[in-house]
Amino acid sequence: MTVPIGNAAAHAAFLAALDSGSLHHAWLMVGPEGVGKALFAKAAARRMLAAAVDPMLPPGLDVPAGHRIASLLDAGSHPDFRMLARLAKDAEKPDGELARSITIAQVRTLQPLFATMPALSKRRVVVIDAIDDLERNAANALLKNLEEPPAGTIFLLVSHAPGKLLPTIRSRCRLLRFEAMREPEVAQALRAALPDADDAEIAVLMAAADGAPGRALRFAGLDLGAVDQAIAAIAGDGDRDNGRRTALARQLMGKAAQPRYEAFLDRVPGFIARQARIRTGHALLTALDAHVAARDLAGAARGLSLDPQATVIEMAGIVARLHDGTAMH
Repeated sequence: MTVPIGNAAAHAAFLAALDSGSLHHAWLMVGPEGVGKALFAKAAARRMLAAAVDPMLPPGLDVPAGHRIASLLDAGSHPDFRMLARLAKDAEKPDGELARSITIAQVRTLQPLFATMPALSKRRVVVIDAIDDLERNAANALLKNLEEPPAGTIFLLVSHAPGKLLPTIRSRCRLLRFEAMREPEVAQALRAALPDADDAEIAVLMAAADGAPGRALRFAGLDLGAVDQAIAAIAGDGDRDNGRRTALARQLMGKAAQPRYEAFLDRVPGFIARQARIRTGHALLTALDAHVAARDLAGAARGLSLDPQATVIEMAGIVARLHDGTAMH
């Protein structure tokens, strides 16, 4: 497993605690989505479990690929490791749409594990990605384990929105903060994940990343350059006869275009935010209002399953305000 790229300060803080021998039992890894928190949690779990049976490992986070603990984790058969995440809605379609939350039933599957001592060493690790996804009853059930942690157990909890968590959960954890990554780190992460991508695709994905390569990777292979060009044309030249927005809606209609439609919903608020950063006066106010409107529409489109064609046309109309605001100014 490759050591995650970026956020060296967070990595160093955790490793210092691990090397000190006084590791806190629960870590809350917070920061923007897509900056490597879950990758780090998995790498940290691997390192802790390997170090627990092999104290002679070289310094750092890495574990040799041939190490027996690494092999067990790669095979999904390590008895002292558990990971909780949202499951597929349809168990027969594991690559399909995910459930809205991590359920209390999933949290309860940890109890038999906690009823025994760790099998291979004195340590076990539980990763939850993301703890923001726990339904309320599941969060309450987990809280009991954080308040009275089972012997030798370390919890690594990934959070994109820690303010939404129960205060009692936050208070039981040590905070490990992750930041948006720098451009060279984003490029390095994207090239590592997409070794066959050409420079043009990497450039498009870097623009989409906004410091979070994990977010951009969702857009790989979707030919978003054409979508970006359409958005930029509407913002720059307007769309007086609605022709551009109608053409864009046609491109994003249908089941096959669903991933590109989802990407469109993600990208428009970010595009408007970037426009706001380079504007002043009335044009800035127009962009700020448009950003709020685009963000709210994107949220409603997902939460309420709004008609994609109508949503694209309305969203493109919001983008067109950027041109109108500049013209007025």
